[in-house]
Amino acid sequence: MSFKCATRFACAIVLLVGGPLASAAYSQTLTMGAALQRALAASPRLTAAERDIGIARGQRVQSGALLNPQISYEQDNSFGSGAYRGTRSAESTLQISQMFELWGKRDARIAAGQAGLDAATIERRSVRLEVLSETAIAFVNVLGLQRRIQILDQQVDAINKITPLLQRRVEAGASSVAETGRAEAASALVKADRERVKSALASARRELAVLIGDPSPKFRAVAGSLEAVGKPPGFQSVVAAIDANPQLVRWKAIYAQRHAELLLARLKPYPDVTASVGWRRYNETGDSAVRFSLSVPIPVFDQNQGNILSAQESLAKTQAQRKANRNTLIVVAGRAYDSLQGSLRELSILRSIGIPKSSAAAAAISEGYGQGRYSLLEVLNAQNSLAQARLREQEAQQNFHVAVATIEGLVGNPFALARGRTR
Repeated sequence: MSFKCATRFACAIVLLVGGPLASAAYSQTLTMGAALQRALAASPRLTAAERDIGIARGQRVQSGALLNPQISYEQDNSFGSGAYRGTRSAESTLQISQMFELWGKRDARIAAGQAGLDAATIERRSVRLEVLSETAIAFVNVLGLQRRIQILDQQVDAINKITPLLQRRVEAGASSVAETGRAEAASALVKADRERVKSALASARRELAVLIGDPSPKFRAVAGSLEAVGKPPGFQSVVAAIDANPQLVRWKAIYAQRHAELLLARLKPYPDVTASVGWRRYNETGDSAVRFSLSVPIPVFDQNQGNILSAQESLAKTQAQRKANRNTLIVVAGRAYDSLQGSLRELSILRSIGIPKSSAAAAAISEGYGQGRYSLLEVLNAQNSLAQARLREQEAQQNFHVAVATIEGLVGNPFALARGRTR
């Protein structure tokens, strides 16, 4: 199975279609699709990335601007003594000057500005992926905790169902009063666990609410299922796809920008030419004349060596930063992939042996308890084993989908996650 096909299948699972997309701003039930859409619309990080594009676009426009001409006025031979008293012998010159950039300096400056704009545009794609991935993970966490509470509710109900039978056994002298307390204690412990999970769910709901733009949760629950899972592609396919991640792609633009900056630093010592043309008026004779001049700086003392060295180091640093960034992404992807694979193996064991055997044992022991063949402790142990197996399944399912969402945020092409409405 190719990486693309496998990831499409996995992402179709993580979208957790639990009903039509919520069209209202504050739906009673929140779906994955609606959460992704609202996260994209509300993310301040995405807004900041868009402003960075605007900043880079302004810098790109400015990089292509031509140098402004200069106008000057000079007056000689005036306000002196003798023949030069007052302005009778004055010579007035009105002049306009223009510097002409040579050696491709303007082109290098434009290339640096364009590369900066490209980098900002790609960075926005990276931020968008992160927002989608974080929102998907937050959604899965809420959905998983909701399911965990359901399992604990079922365990409390199972304990409560044996209470009437236990009472009849106590009245008949078949069980001691202490067993009633044991059942009540078992129920209380499960309820205590449920309260702890409810606290975690409240935090997870708040985190999801903030991601979709609400200061507090305005949805009653999230809709979806964690049941379905799929076989992932090989890890090498994931690593190969990471090279398309915007975080890595943007380094190409940054490298181009640093290269243009190095070229600009090397070109700076090459002199530019300033051409001037003016009109001179001789008051004493009433004559006038045109004045031409050219000026070229002599790069004797400043060869821009320091800036050239700095630009060279910055270019070399860019290559090292990309390698470090890629290594970090591979480590994160590796952790998520290992978690995904471990969750699949755990689910296989639980679904093939753990849950079926625990369910059958709990049913048989509960039925035998009514016939006096098993003790209350055996019933409670069987129910607890079944509940723990289901809780382990829920945890493995949640870990699987969190890992998928994490990998989706790293592979550059988010497939299903990208189907959320663009801003």
